[in-house]
Amino acid sequence: MTDEHGTDGGGTIRVVIADDERLVRMGLRVVIDAEPDLRVVGEAADGAEVVPLVRELRPDVVLMDVRMPGIDGIRATEQLVGGMAEPPRIVVVTTFEHDDHVYDALRAGAAGFLLKRARAEEMVQAVRLVARGDSLLFPAALRELALRHGAEGRREAAAGRGPIGRLTEREAQVLRLMATGLNNGEIARQLVVSQETVKTHVGSVLAKLGARDRTQAVIAAYESGFVLPG
Repeated sequence: MTDEHGTDGGGTIRVVIADDERLVRMGLRVVIDAEPDLRVVGEAADGAEVVPLVRELRPDVVLMDVRMPGIDGIRATEQLVGGMAEPPRIVVVTTFEHDDHVYDALRAGAAGFLLKRARAEEMVQAVRLVARGDSLLFPAALRELALRHGAEGRREAAAGRGPIGRLTEREAQVLRLMATGLNNGEIARQLVVSQETVKTHVGSVLAKLGARDRTQAVIAAYESGFVLPG
């Protein structure tokens, strides 16, 4: 389903909702459309429907249910991230934060995840956050998911292999702070450097790890054993 008009003027953040439950879509639409800077431009009931819809509407953000019939949120995320030159930012919406499907979607390129029980203000804040290019990190939940999947990466790290070993001391420091969920400003204050310097280090970390965004970099840090529990 799409709105009559496919483009917005000004700085409105355009959102597509993908969920097989109609009531969930309705609830998300009410929350998002209540904000003056957000607008739902389309809805999809499954992954097969959301992929062509996103390619047509070019939203800024997609709220993607991870479990849908046919093509699920993981495959839909893979298709959008891998098949578009400028894919939207994808936020996985899930019932369970420790769901392995969520982790697979994050590895596929989702910028973060939200729980369906999240408060309205948390949802709109998340949409704004990812729309401006940030990642939506929940370090504790992401750490638990990554540690369950990272045995091979930890073996590589123990043997001194892998891309983590190519980081400079300062880049490694920045990655550790990223893994705690700190943004660039918070990292800058912690290291007593400028935000521009942190931005440069973050860009270098992403390039060396082959990571699309902060979420991908943090997953690599946990999986490799570079960042350990506690």
